Amino acid sequence: MFGVVPKALWSRVCSSDEDNLIVLTLRSLVIETAGRLILVDTGWGDKQDEKFFRYVYLHNGEGLTEGLRKRGYKPEDITDVVLTHLHADHCGGAVRNKPDGAGYELTFPEAIYHVSRTQWEWAMKNNLREADAFLEENFIPISDSGHLNLVDEEGELFPGFSLRICYGHTPGLMIPVIQYKDKTLVYTGDLIPTVAHLPLIWNMSYDIESLRTIEEKKQLLREALENGYILVFQHDENVECCTLEMTPKGIRAKDKFGFSEVVQ
Repeated sequence: MFGVVPKALWSRVCSSDEDNLIVLTLRSLVIETAGRLILVDTGWGDKQDEKFFRYVYLHNGEGLTEGLRKRGYKPEDITDVVLTHLHADHCGGAVRNKPDGAGYELTFPEAIYHVSRTQWEWAMKNNLREADAFLEENFIPISDSGHLNLVDEEGELFPGFSLRICYGHTPGLMIPVIQYKDKTLVYTGDLIPTVAHLPLIWNMSYDIESLRTIEEKKQLLREALENGYILVFQHDENVECCTLEMTPKGIRAKDKFGFSEVVQ
């Protein structure tokens, strides 16, 4: 998760266990706007077997559909699923096994699934580096169902809900930008997975083009600082949101808080 950054440095801000593992979340986001109910990212899902998950060490958490249920939503209520990208831990829950085990079906049967065209074509082509992350059973059924919408450009997808497209982590990564009352929220996804990844060169070894990730982070962080955006972290166990400030070491977190403080 920290690429070339030595453990002697990253362990100061992120603790690991005796096996050198750290705890990460798979935090999805639900947005209600203009009669739409939008779900951003769907986690791992549960289609794969125990052998597949043996290095993931899934634990705790509400689960996708249970988490939605606790907030008053059913899968059939979701009108749109926005997949930031097609790595398995972000899109696996979009498709599930049929009850009889004969094939797959959409987890959210009424929804349109939105993926950037660049990412879709990249995933379909696949490559040795990301082969274990692009699993056809996670996204081919979406296309086969006729529920797929390919996003070609950055900009507003729905009122108050826009997308930015990045290329460093994987080509076509979409970053949602949400207008909520007088606030701008940026769901940083795998561009800035945790608050510890705010420093420009603290990036994941998963990134396809590390130098491009640095430039994309630099641009987003400058804009967020200048305009007072709130960052929402997808993978940080402890910090859901933060504001930013300039420090002698660069742009860093200012105030850290839970998402409930944003929407109260």
